[in-house]
Amino acid sequence: MDRLASITAFVRVTESGGFTAAARRLNASTAAVSENVQALENALGVRLLNRTTRRVSLTEIGRDYYERCVQILHDLEEADEAAGALQLTPRGELRVYCHHGVSRFVAPIVTGFLARYPEASVDLRTGDLMIDLVQEGFDLAIIPVPPPDSALIRRRLAAGRCILCCAPAYLEKHPAPRCPEDLAGHQCLRYAYAPFGDRWPFLDAGGNPVIARVSCNLMTTFPETLRAAAIAGIGIVLAPSFVTFDLLASGALVPLLPSYQAPEFEIIAVYPHRRHMTAKVRAFIDMLADELANHQRRSGTFSAS
Repeated sequence: MDRLASITAFVRVTESGGFTAAARRLNASTAAVSENVQALENALGVRLLNRTTRRVSLTEIGRDYYERCVQILHDLEEADEAAGALQLTPRGELRVYCHHGVSRFVAPIVTGFLARYPEASVDLRTGDLMIDLVQEGFDLAIIPVPPPDSALIRRRLAAGRCILCCAPAYLEKHPAPRCPEDLAGHQCLRYAYAPFGDRWPFLDAGGNPVIARVSCNLMTTFPETLRAAAIAGIGIVLAPSFVTFDLLASGALVPLLPSYQAPEFEIIAVYPHRRHMTAKVRAFIDMLADELANHQRRSGTFSAS
């Protein structure tokens, strides 16, 4: 029995929730992964996994053994990196998951990263909802909302405030709101996954919370659709500054309720490893943090972390 291969197979099956998903991550057949895990159980004389037709789960013994195996694999990975140049020079494939809303800031980082580190490659995917980084095999995610998985390591890259705004054409047909409560009588544009839903929170000049209950004539998961609808004068939008900063700078949109503070937002990087990052992940995150800081200096969109 190849002990390391068996331990690796066991850990990946546990993380992926099944043999088929683990086989994809390991670039091996499902049968080979199953044989490795079975060989490990036979060698130990214990059952590590409970198997059903739909998924696998850890036994009590398996849970403790899994934690120890994960530590062993991390230690081996660090030993390999210390022995070679991998820890010093980013190389190999970097898989990045990026939220649609911040993709415009991530794109130039990808090109800069590849130009600086020719031995590296990037697989960049975008979406609206947070995914399971471990199961999908991603190295990190760049998102504007905290992930539901508390086990992920987080690094705040930038922060800022949302901005309430609309097109001048909208104000030609509708009176400008004077307070958040006035928004109830306006057409509003809503991002479907915004944490505040249709109850838009503000702070007045005294720091007191004010909630505006809004009705939306457009709800979407795609930031570009919000931008297009706002420019067309379809309604009022409450969006992170990184979505609308260029439109506000050009005058295509105008800010509303300047005496009220809109909600804050963060852009964060999350990654699954509990200990040290590889050089490629560290270099990419550092480049992204630098670019967001530079963007803040140029536009005032964020407050850099």
